[in-house]
Amino acid sequence: MEKELVDFLIIGSGVAGLRAAIELAPHGNVLVVTKDIPTESSTEYAQGGIAVALSDEDEVGIHFEDTLKAGDGLCREEAVKVLVEEGPERILELISWGAEFDREGTKLDFTLEAAHSRKRILHARGDSTGRELERALLSKVRSFSTVKKYQFAFTIDLIIKDGECHGAYVLRGREVVALFAKATILATGGAGQIFSRTTNPQVATGDGMAIAFRAGAVLEDMEFVQFHPTSLYSPSAPQFLLSEAMRGEGAILRNINREPFMKNYHSMAELAPRDVVSRAIISEMVKTKGNHVYLDMTHLGKDFVKKRFPRIYSTCLQYDVDITEDLIPVSPAAHYMMGGVKTDIYDATTIKGLYAAGEVACTGVHGANRLASNSLLEGLVYGARAGKSALNSPISSEQLAVSHQSLVKTSDQCPMTNDQTRLNGRSMPDHEEIRRALRKLMWERVGIIRCAESLKNAKEKLAEWSFILDKTFLTRREIELKNMLTVARLITEAALLRKGSVGAHYRSDYPQRGEGWERHITWRKEDKGLRHEKDNGI
Repeated sequence: MEKELVDFLIIGSGVAGLRAAIELAPHGNVLVVTKDIPTESSTEYAQGGIAVALSDEDEVGIHFEDTLKAGDGLCREEAVKVLVEEGPERILELISWGAEFDREGTKLDFTLEAAHSRKRILHARGDSTGRELERALLSKVRSFSTVKKYQFAFTIDLIIKDGECHGAYVLRGREVVALFAKATILATGGAGQIFSRTTNPQVATGDGMAIAFRAGAVLEDMEFVQFHPTSLYSPSAPQFLLSEAMRGEGAILRNINREPFMKNYHSMAELAPRDVVSRAIISEMVKTKGNHVYLDMTHLGKDFVKKRFPRIYSTCLQYDVDITEDLIPVSPAAHYMMGGVKTDIYDATTIKGLYAAGEVACTGVHGANRLASNSLLEGLVYGARAGKSALNSPISSEQLAVSHQSLVKTSDQCPMTNDQTRLNGRSMPDHEEIRRALRKLMWERVGIIRCAESLKNAKEKLAEWSFILDKTFLTRREIELKNMLTVARLITEAALLRKGSVGAHYRSDYPQRGEGWERHITWRKEDKGLRHEKDNGI
């Protein structure tokens, strides 16, 4: 097995991973590994913008309160305070590195999104904000000779020795490489691909959450999955995100009978929180027996729409939808994980030497429901914090050298075997069929509206596929399936435990908050499966 020793290992190349790399670059050798090309991440596809209290009409305290309100009582206030207070500095820093946000004259142009009480959403080239952040951060990273990148390098598992993280096993081509580091940062993004309808890219298969769980880290708030209300609905089109900013600019939701309906569900109508809008859309689809509703922008002016949403306009046009003239068919899709690997406000996980930032992590910033456009800001703020924390990793160079020299090729330490052809005398089931069935199951049974019956049905079906969790694989698609099953199981189990409706988690059989709703549900792996733990902090 090939072995390599670096100072700092970052798994993932979205906004959080790149910002961490920038922080660490002056202090040692940094290796960024990503399972695809560096730009293929949720950051690249983020359209709406990035929320920050920088406008004349805004204040950090107001952003703080809006975030808490959206989180429906389950945000950790200390984590939110860090986000909103350090956010402006991170944005100004990014601008100094060449990021170009849209402006009105010489001033930054801010817009409004759902659940925000002020115009605080910065955007770039109308609806390509994530792409601009990725460009600016990659440009800055390339200015450091100490940062090296491995693309098409898929992380199999973490290297754990005496309860400490000493790096990771990575699949490059057909070879497994052991990468040793004093500090390892997970920045792998979310898990939207476990649902059949999602706005997430193909790479979002919950890898970071799964490998952290297998290593013994605590995961938290896994039941809280945010579904974006408006993704393009068309048999011939991908599930393309239609930004929240469209409703912020005045777009109207209509059912298939062309009737506006959001005022029947919430006083803020189209600007209600995402979970409210998603459930309202599902309700209208059931009432009208439709597969979708419509998003209407035809009253906003053709020139304005084309200028404000150029990427959405051109993409929809490819599928014969002119958003300036046509009603846009939309339906909800899985979008963002509020839960993930539990960390403190310095991004430290429950495993020494392992840190997590961005969507893979659960700092408590988002609570039960993320405030729109806070995710990119979280990536910047907590990506920088992860870098700072990694500098003080408790793993010494001496410990790492011993670990590097004493690597033992055993099944529990080194994923080297590949005996997948038979299972108890029968052929291994088709992994692609299980993958499709899993995504359909999670969408239908553990989706926007849940109940005990649907969740128990999902749990039973997931148990039938549990044999996959015990197998060792050496192809990306097979390991992704293993990771998807792990995350799906955690979400389903947590959703069953939370007998009440809070934020993005809605139980039709328990529509009220329920007893003990303030608790956070945490999980740690044990030999016989999952262990639910009380929330005792970190």
